[in-house]
Amino acid sequence: MSDLEARATAAGLSRDWEDADGRAQRVDDDVLEGILACLDTTPPAVPFLSADAARAIRLPEGVSGTAELLLDDGHRLTPTIAADGTLPPVERVGYHRLLAGGREYTLAVPPRRCALPRRGWGVAVQVPSLRATDDKAFGDAGALVETAAAFARVGAQALAISPTHALFPADPTRFSPYSPSTRLFHNVLLADPALIGVPLPPVRATALIDWPQAARERIAQLRAAFDLASEGALSAARAYRRQRGATLEAHARFDALHAVLGGHGWQDWPVAYHDPNGEAVIRFAAEHERDISFYAFLQWLADLGLATAQRTARERMATGIVADLAVGMDAGGSHAWSAREELLTGLTVGAPPDPLGPDGQNWGITALDPFALERTGFRAFIDTLRVALAHAGGIRIDHALGLERLWVIPAGEDASRGAYLKMPGDHLRRIVAIEAHRAEAVVIAEDLGTVPPGFRDTLAERCMLGMRVLPFERDEDGGFVPPAAWDEAAVAMTGTHDTPTLAGWWKERDIDWAEQLGRSGADRARRGGERAALWHAMGKPGDPPVAAPVDAMIAHVASAPCPLAIVPLEDLLGLEEQPNLPGTIDEHPNWRRRMDAPTAALLARRDVARRAALLNAERPA
Repeated sequence: MSDLEARATAAGLSRDWEDADGRAQRVDDDVLEGILACLDTTPPAVPFLSADAARAIRLPEGVSGTAELLLDDGHRLTPTIAADGTLPPVERVGYHRLLAGGREYTLAVPPRRCALPRRGWGVAVQVPSLRATDDKAFGDAGALVETAAAFARVGAQALAISPTHALFPADPTRFSPYSPSTRLFHNVLLADPALIGVPLPPVRATALIDWPQAARERIAQLRAAFDLASEGALSAARAYRRQRGATLEAHARFDALHAVLGGHGWQDWPVAYHDPNGEAVIRFAAEHERDISFYAFLQWLADLGLATAQRTARERMATGIVADLAVGMDAGGSHAWSAREELLTGLTVGAPPDPLGPDGQNWGITALDPFALERTGFRAFIDTLRVALAHAGGIRIDHALGLERLWVIPAGEDASRGAYLKMPGDHLRRIVAIEAHRAEAVVIAEDLGTVPPGFRDTLAERCMLGMRVLPFERDEDGGFVPPAAWDEAAVAMTGTHDTPTLAGWWKERDIDWAEQLGRSGADRARRGGERAALWHAMGKPGDPPVAAPVDAMIAHVASAPCPLAIVPLEDLLGLEEQPNLPGTIDEHPNWRRRMDAPTAALLARRDVARRAALLNAERPA
């Protein structure tokens, strides 16, 4: 083994890997060198251990004698270390302090299994696409509250929402919910002051959101609402600000600084402002306290909106809101500015070439550094999960493959010139289980793409539900696997925000877009055969119809043995256009499409009501 390969192996980099078709791939030397230069592999001062509740705890080699275990409930135990270097199982779920062999460890113990949802169905929505009774330029917390109530009335058990992570209020051109400034706070544009008695003025409804104009108008309206807020609301916001402490203070300062200094992110600011604890930032905070208070107030208001939506949902739904956790964050954002030592630097994350992205994908974001996580007891990951689960009955982990390994790409390189970086997957999955247990929430792990061997089995053992999505459930010959054969350790889905809608796939809208964008692989003749194959897989005789058989496709997916079936709102409505087209920025109106009526009115339409009744009949609560 060469010195380069030895260093790569020690850092958890995979030089050799297999693509989605099982073909062997090998990473170039210069790519490995570029990635290694970005990694700090310094070991932690306090090692982090994790162990399943039913299993003995394996200690590092050479540790013997008697241990001292300080449980998080205050109890103290003195277990004896066995001859094979193990401690007896610990049943108490949580994070404990272990003293053994003269060293201190953090010990994380998850529940034996994550909670499973009650059998039923749910819907997936993009929050900005929603319309409320008092319509605005885009959907916000008020529209989400109305939507939760409307779907609860028609029998849904879950409402999966797009990420609500904080974006960049001073730069409304950056509106992708999967490229946040930080995942520790919320998108303030979703805050609805009507929840505290300060309604926003009505605006002209449009089919597509004009984010630059709409965001600027919303910030101006929210500033007016801040000025008009009652003392009770301001007092609650101040209490929230104290509770969230230095982390919120740094984020509010970032948003206020960004509004004044501009740029793509903190890297474009004068050097004096690069240090969040520097003199220039402290002076700015003192001179702009009103602005910082405003952004902190908006975080409280956004949090209040999500809490209200989940409370409304849980009045009738078993699960309620299912939050969405993005993979990472923008390197120019709040998290990277205030705690850049927690993130990968000089690297972006994405995906290698696969069927969804034949050229590979570079998402242009960074992620939590696995070595920094180990050094800090995984605090950033724990905090991120707690924010996501604070007002939710479930969490969907986007690209959950990232719990096991991340496709990392040196800055400026093509997406295909990356390598897999091993993540501390056992620890991460156990932490997810602990936090879901604390929140009494279900876990959905997006397991689509190039899946590591055994990964789905590992998820199933913990009752973390994978995703079985109709277009991807194929056999070796390309035929459709019947839903009866889909495994129970997953959520059944007609599609995701990144796939064509049912009607769009049937009508070949995805092929239309591919041809318009000059992409290869657009094959209308093949699609005809796929339509026929799906039609027959649904047990239908004769030739497939011209019109998309949306009802039949929804019923087909709903028949799966999975505990939960989730249908995107676009499929429930029979729409042809999808919310997002992967690999595009401005070429397709990603994250801009809106519904054409409030949710209650949509659900009252005859075809939509029929599909909801079909789901209730197939999957009674």
